This record gives sequence, C-alpha cells and structure tokens, in this order.
Amino acid sequence: MIRLFFFLFSGFLLGFHSYGQQQGVPKLVWKVNRIDLGTIMEEQGLQSVEFEYTLSHGSFFAIQDILTDCGCTTVAFSKDSLAQGQSGKILVDFDPSSASGFFSKLVLVKGNKGQIQDSLYIEGIAIPYPSNLERNYPVKLGYLGFRMNKVNMGDVFDNEPKVKYLEFFNYGSQPLEKKNLQVKSPNFIQVEQVQELVRPMERGLLKISYSASLRPELGAVSDQIQINWGKTEAIELVILADLFDYFASISKSDLQIVPQLYLPQKAIDFGDISANTVQRLTIVLSNLGKEDLEIRKVQENCSCLVLEHPKKIILPGEKMELNLVFDPIGRKGIDQRNIYIFTNDPINPVQLLVLKSRID
Repeated sequence: MIRLFFFLFSGFLLGFHSYGQQQGVPKLVWKVNRIDLGTIMEEQGLQSVEFEYTLSHGSFFAIQDILTDCGCTTVAFSKDSLAQGQSGKILVDFDPSSASGFFSKLVLVKGNKGQIQDSLYIEGIAIPYPSNLERNYPVKLGYLGFRMNKVNMGDVFDNEPKVKYLEFFNYGSQPLEKKNLQVKSPNFIQVEQVQELVRPMERGLLKISYSASLRPELGAVSDQIQINWGKTEAIELVILADLFDYFASISKSDLQIVPQLYLPQKAIDFGDISANTVQRLTIVLSNLGKEDLEIRKVQENCSCLVLEHPKKIILPGEKMELNLVFDPIGRKGIDQRNIYIFTNDPINPVQLLVLKSRID
C-alpha cells in the first residue's frame, strides 16, 4: 500500500513538473505572420512593414537574433525583455530593386536561447524599372502607356472582390494627382490611384477591384471603363474577367446528396465535315444527386454555335436534352469549339464540352 502511494505521488510530481515546464516555455502571439505588400515598383524605394506580437505566457521574453534569407531585407527590433501580456514590434524594410515578379521573403525570429523560433513572411510583386520605355509600354492610349491593350482580371468568384494592379506610364506633360482621378465605370468595378502623384515621364499604378457578387453574370465577360484626371482627355480601358460562383467545401456525407451534373461525353469529334453542311447534335445531361440541379448558364465560344435546352432545373434522377447546332460555313481545317455549362453542382460547378472537327 505504501509502495502504491509512493508510486502515485511520484507520478503526480512528475506530471506537475512537466506541466510547469510547459507553462514556463514562452509563447508569442503575432497579430499577423504574413504581410502582402501588393504590387510595388522599383522607384518607390524601401517598403516598410511592422510585425506586432504579444507574450501570451512565460515569465519573460527577449529576442536573441533575427535572420533573413536575403540582403534585400533589413530588420530593426528592441532587445528589451518583455513580461507576460506585454507587446513588441519588429520593423522590416524591403528593397524592391532586388526582386522581379513575385517574391516571398523569410524573417526568422529567435529568442530565449532557442526556446522560440518563429517564421514571418513578406510577399508581393516587384516591377523593375524598364530599360526601354517603348518596348515595355507599347500600347498608348492618349497620354498613358500600357503593357497591354486590355486588363484581364482572370477568374473572379462572387465570395470576395478580386484586386489587380494596373501599371501605366505617364507620357503626358501634366502630373496626375490621386485626388483628381475620375472614373466612369459600373458599380462592380472600382478604380483608385495608388500613388499620391505621378509626374510626367513616371510610372504609376491603378488598383482595380472587381466584385462579381454585384454582377448577375457567369463566364467570360468584357466591360469598358473611362478614367481621366480633371480636365485631361478620358482614357478608355477594356476590363476582361471570367466570373464564377463560389462554393464552400462540403462534407463527405453530403457528396451523394448535392446536385451532380453528369455528361456521358466530354469531347465529341464530328470527324471530316463540309463547310456547307450544318451539324446537329443532342447531348443528354443527367442529375445524379438528390437535390435539384440548376442550369445557370450554357456558354459557347463562337457565334457559329446555337444551343437550346428546354428547362433550367433538372430534378434528382432526371435527364434533359441539350440541342446543339454548329454551322461551319467560312471555316476550314482543324476546328475546336468549347461549350461551358454552369450549374449549382458544388463539386464541378463548370463543366467543359469540347467539339472537334476537320472542315473541308
């Protein structure tokens, strides 16, 4: 009995000692451990960011050293000790002239003789200053130079706005002030100037935000906007985007319940056809789920295609015919057409049907 009591008491002391050791290990809580600088240009100079932290538990904390993976980052910090509940800051400067394109830089914080080793990151896109203006900004719209004649926002989902930075060069004779920027655009496209002032023969950035939730559309879309500064000539920009519904992750138990679009064929080859012969085809769409399948949009990439579907809702276990007419007149050689079917199937919300042919 005495031996059993001694064994239990020893185990209690060991557990208490282990708990005490756990409680004694300092732990930092960072406000953020990753900061996105966005798109920055070389001539903007050093970019400064601030990482804030709090000592959540532990008797004290002191920074031993901070390491970086690049000479382009410099760090400033206090070596003073912090008590539990106190906060501190680390200042990091990044030189954008050292990078081109996307970058991700590591900042490693070491403290309390190796007890703490936390990783921080600064990320963004760096644009070097061009060596040849005409080559880098070949598209001139009025007094502004651009790399391309259209702005492609890429895939935009309706759960959050998509942001893109548009680089431009001021070939004009007047400085462009941020406060004077005027934008004529739909409500789902917002534009603002990043720099307070872009002088003649300098580069600038426009921040373009696209909110798909404000536009009841799906698939590839194109819009036009106008920008100008005060009395300057209006510049027209074309904004392209591919709009999609956002679907959150679902559990495994829901996989057999949610709507499921089934296509028996994902690619159809007409073979050798004449340019003077219209091709007709019927494709069967099925709903393998246990909830209603909504056909939200059927989009083709050519006016040579005509698509017809009799209804927009396919009930569970039901099928529907999609009628397709392809007119190859005026075309020759190997041809491929794409058909995009948008539904509320959360696993495959957009399915692609490819039509191939060789036109004589």
